[in-house]
Amino acid sequence: MNTPGPLEGIRILDLTAVVMGPYATQTLGDLGADVIKVEPPGGDNLRAVGPMRNPGMGAMAMHLNRNKRSIVLDLKQPEGREACLRLAAGCDALIYNTRPQAMARLGLGYEAVSAVNPKIVYLGAFGYGEQGPYAGKPAYDDLIQGAAGVASLFAQQSGGAPRYAPVTLADRAVGLQAAIALLAAVLHAQRTGKGQAVEVPMFEALSQFVMGDHLGGHSFEPPLGPTGYARLLAPHRKPYATADGYLSVLIYNDKHWQAFFDVIGRPELRSSPMFGTHTARAANIGAVYAFVAEVMATRGSDEWFAALSAADIPVARLHSTESLLDDPHLRAVGFYPELDHPSEGRIRTLAPVGRYSATPAAIRRPAPRIGEQSVELLREAGYGDEAIERMLERGVTLQPDTAKD
Repeated sequence: MNTPGPLEGIRILDLTAVVMGPYATQTLGDLGADVIKVEPPGGDNLRAVGPMRNPGMGAMAMHLNRNKRSIVLDLKQPEGREACLRLAAGCDALIYNTRPQAMARLGLGYEAVSAVNPKIVYLGAFGYGEQGPYAGKPAYDDLIQGAAGVASLFAQQSGGAPRYAPVTLADRAVGLQAAIALLAAVLHAQRTGKGQAVEVPMFEALSQFVMGDHLGGHSFEPPLGPTGYARLLAPHRKPYATADGYLSVLIYNDKHWQAFFDVIGRPELRSSPMFGTHTARAANIGAVYAFVAEVMATRGSDEWFAALSAADIPVARLHSTESLLDDPHLRAVGFYPELDHPSEGRIRTLAPVGRYSATPAAIRRPAPRIGEQSVELLREAGYGDEAIERMLERGVTLQPDTAKD
């Protein structure tokens, strides 16, 4: 638990809330950064999302806010803004995910922050880039999934209505982009002594995610065909129904296909005009997947799994979120560590991803209660006990025994 991570010594002032920003800073905290989470008196809104044992300590919030220290600051009060700037003066980066206009109204725009710390990386992760006509529009995961084409891709593939992915896809994909951008800018600042403002817009980031697969024929000018990657949009690109369940199977390269034809007793298809080459299969991908779907329905899942595994054809059993808890591989790698939280008791969480031989990522701190480190952090920023007491009395800051969790 005390082994330093690769980002030890990096201090980040985290003014983010809900999922996208907290996921970025959770990732950085897992890697050893000192993340200072600034919360309003009511706390991050995600704290209210259950299930929970105690108010303000919802399950998602506990996962997203581990390895952080929480300070409550009412940024609408001058003393709260001043405290935030004092903290920023000692940080390598500040990250926020409100609209830039809101930060400016608080007196915490880039000019104000860089005035107290010219080396700081000031990163905004918000809906739309400030250079375009959508600048300043509100954005949430559902809206960005729709705007970037994710919802319509489901409809295009299935022939049904548009729908959102049942995970916070935009928040988490863009959160990782924000973490990468922050580290890149911090590395530049360490090399040059110069900070900078960085923006990571959700719409552009997720559109890059989508169109990286689907720009298709419009990669050329003039276009060589429509947008879209046919294999990903094929109606039968989904778990295959077997005689008694479902399996995920991807028969992809020539070696896989030759082995598959042997498994099903159809070696003559190796030289078929539709199946013989990767190019031919790609040109007929709908019919190819439909053929596999028909064949898969003839045997049970266990029989298929054994036969395909023996032939080294990529296959995986389907999990639900419930059965994923008992996956033997995830259990073997310690994916679901259990720990005792100081206020929430025994909890199960998710291990940091990746292994580092010398500086491992780790869960060094449990998720804090609202304002748990308010006094500690104000002292680190140079405030004396009398000044802190006045801030507590005025509601500029709170600590757990006075916070309304």
